[in-house]
Order: sequence, then C-alpha cells, then structure tokens
Amino acid sequence: MNNASKQTADLTKVALLSAIIVLLTFTPLGYIPLGFMYATTIHIPVILGSILLGPKKGAFLGAVFGLTSMIKATVTPVITNFVFTPFYSVGEVHGNFWSLIICFVPRILTGVVPYFVYVLMKKLLKKDSLSVGISAFAGSMTNTLLVLNFIYLFFGKQYAEVSNVAFEGLYAIIGVTTLTNGVPEALAACVIVVLIHRALKAAASHKAVH
Repeated sequence: MNNASKQTADLTKVALLSAIIVLLTFTPLGYIPLGFMYATTIHIPVILGSILLGPKKGAFLGAVFGLTSMIKATVTPVITNFVFTPFYSVGEVHGNFWSLIICFVPRILTGVVPYFVYVLMKKLLKKDSLSVGISAFAGSMTNTLLVLNFIYLFFGKQYAEVSNVAFEGLYAIIGVTTLTNGVPEALAACVIVVLIHRALKAAASHKAVH
C-alpha cells in the first residue's frame, strides 16, 4: 500500500470510529447509568484508534469523545452535568472553564496513552494481544482517574453539595467508584479491544493473502 492509499485508509478509519463515538454517545450503549454517574463504553473506539492509528489520530478521536460528552451533558438533565459543560447549571452551581478541562483533557489523553503503552509493552513482552490488553486497560484508567480526580480538584465542594454527600467523604467515594466501576470498565475494554484488534488483524492477513 503506497503512502496516499494508507492516508486514505487511515482517514476512513478515523471517520468510521468518529461515527461510532457519536452513535454510542446518543444511544444507551454509550453511557450506562449507575445512579449518580455513568459507566461509559465510548472510550473503546478511542483506545482502538490510538493503538491502530497512532497518538495524533487517537487524540483527535479523544477530542470527538470530549465534544460529544459536552453536548450530551448540556442537553441531558443530570444534576452533576455541570462538571462536563460550561453551559449547564444547578441552582447557583454553574459549569465553567474547568468543565472543559474535565471534558476534553482526559478524553484526549485516552487517545494518546494507549499507543505509547502498546509500543512499550510490545518491546518488553513481545506478545501482541497482551500488549493490546494492557494498553486498553491503561487508556480506560486514564479516562477514569483523570475525570474523577479533576472533578474533585475543580468542583469537589459543589459536586458533594448537589450529590448530597459530605465533602470530607467525597474522595473516599471516588476511590470506591474507581474500584467498583473504573476497574471493571477497564477490564471490559481490555477484552473488547483485544477481540476487535485480533479480528482486524485476521481480516488484514486474509486480504493480503488474496
């Protein structure tokens, strides 16, 4: 495949993964409600894009993830959505510039971190599927840890207030959420990304033979 053909193929993949992100965002498949927050599957095409297409295109897919998250948070009446959009408020509590940081920075890095973890793991382990799985876990936890910690850092008191929890206990709740929600979410991402990656490799090998 020459360079022009590869660029066209990569752009097609970016467009397809972006469409999947948009589809997941605005269907129940993308955000699974867990009461006071959501478990997400939207990071999966971002992670896959990072591993397959590199950190730049991964960062773009992460930005698409962030943009769709902001739009959904703006139009969906969930009491804590002010942490993801400056255009949403609850009483005297308003989203602001830090909402954009929470919404975009973790998602963009979710499209960057997996690529570098994948490259490193392939050098160390020499096993492709295991490297993909570790990279997917790292990408998912990047999103979870940054979002939750940024919420605490930038909106801790306001988030505790609207969620009817004591601010002093909020970080403990974040820790529990990481273990009970973030880790299973990351393990699910490992399995799904590895399976899709294997399928794509098999399809590419079959095409190359023919």
